Amino acid sequence: MARTYTGTYTKIPSGYMGQLVDWPEVVTEGKTLEQCREMLQDALREMIVAYRQQGKELPVGRALLEQIPVEV
Repeated sequence: MARTYTGTYTKIPSGYMGQLVDWPEVVTEGKTLEQCREMLQDALREMIVAYRQQGKELPVGRALLEQIPVEV
């Protein structure tokens, strides 16, 4: 069964930080955005393995993000 999780990426001094909205414990950093994406996918796979070994329920996923404009 395939699930979809929503990642967010933030520019930081050392490159990028990636984190899953649906599963905030899955977080990583990379020098480039592409490296950060790859590392986030790897961290997600590892977290899934750890949760299954511990008999924990996986988060559902499928968060929806929306940018909301505002005048400042």
